[in-house]
Amino acid sequence: MAAVALVGTLDTKGPDFAFLADRLRAAGAEVIVVDAGTGEPDGLTPDIDGETVASAAGTTRAELRAAADRGRAVTEMGRGAAVVVAGLVARGRVGGVLTAGGSGGSSIAAQVMAGLPVGLPKLLVSTMASGDVSPYVGAKDVAIMYSVVDVAGINRISRLVLGNAAAAMAGMVAAQAAQAVSDASDAGDRPLIAASMFGVTTPAVETARARLAELGYEVLVFHATGSGGRALEALAEARLVSGVLDLTTTELADDLVGGVLSAGPDRLTAAGAAGLPQVIGPGALDMVNFGPPGTVPEKFAGRLFFEHNPTVTLMRTTAAELAELGGRIGRKTAAATGPAEVFWPERGISALDADGQPFWDPPADAACLDALDRELTAAGRILRRIDAHINDPRFATAMADRLHQLITEGA
Repeated sequence: MAAVALVGTLDTKGPDFAFLADRLRAAGAEVIVVDAGTGEPDGLTPDIDGETVASAAGTTRAELRAAADRGRAVTEMGRGAAVVVAGLVARGRVGGVLTAGGSGGSSIAAQVMAGLPVGLPKLLVSTMASGDVSPYVGAKDVAIMYSVVDVAGINRISRLVLGNAAAAMAGMVAAQAAQAVSDASDAGDRPLIAASMFGVTTPAVETARARLAELGYEVLVFHATGSGGRALEALAEARLVSGVLDLTTTELADDLVGGVLSAGPDRLTAAGAAGLPQVIGPGALDMVNFGPPGTVPEKFAGRLFFEHNPTVTLMRTTAAELAELGGRIGRKTAAATGPAEVFWPERGISALDADGQPFWDPPADAACLDALDRELTAAGRILRRIDAHINDPRFATAMADRLHQLITEGA
């Protein structure tokens, strides 16, 4: 069984990591201790010392100590630890990563875990886990456990929390090894499709997924919540999928207007840059996402809102915003190096944007369509307009069938 990489700053949290190492070994796991501290280790001798980690980042611990810049030290040691651990994983030495710490240790962990493959167990015990954890999770399957008390020595609380963390990591690594044996016969796995979905486009994506399954694909669905879009982009960039069904591009609206679910300005670019076949839809571009009503910025007073649930407030996009979104999607599609087509549903772009629903606004949608059409026509790209709502099975099936055609034509 592959080992657990135990990564941490042993100069400040040596006893905590010694406790974790003992618990991991008691659970039957092999342990490789990686020191990401700039000082001398306290209470635990690492298998890979801090000087090796610093060297992997192109510096030395002495240089970092002399600079007396904690932010730089955390960044450099995190970068070096990421290189070291990625190398161990690539050589099959490590089957899981466990770390613990405060804000600095969590930042180091984020750098390490961001470069590791999806599916490899990753567990962070952090004092920061009860707040916004997106900087530590990114687009990877990182499990985070709140430390309750500071990671600053073993006491009756930390003993319970860290003990649970060690047991969880040992169990995950053991299960991963067992799963690898059962998966060894799956060499004939179906080609993968990445699809984007939101609650208000779920019927469409479920229909498309069923159709693509009939055609022999496995569909990975990503929730368009910012992190979901970033994960989809990362998968496409790595060319781990055969095509992309990007039916739900709502994250672009949050990026433009300032909502809370932006995936950043590079959303809808990776598949095009990688030359992957993609079909694109305007799913949920009619909305921008905020938290509870009280969190909506004052500048949006007077806009049309819909309380999706107590923690999610949706704001209707305007014609001007949709025109800009149409232009952006058109330009991103035009820049694709592979086959890319846009599908437009004539009768609404989300469950809330339908006749009789609160976000029904054909003129606003038309502004998006017009801008999109101009960009695609100028680039010689195809815009497929379908007389159906986005959640009509006819629309979703058409997108799925066309993606299959684009993939098979290029095979």
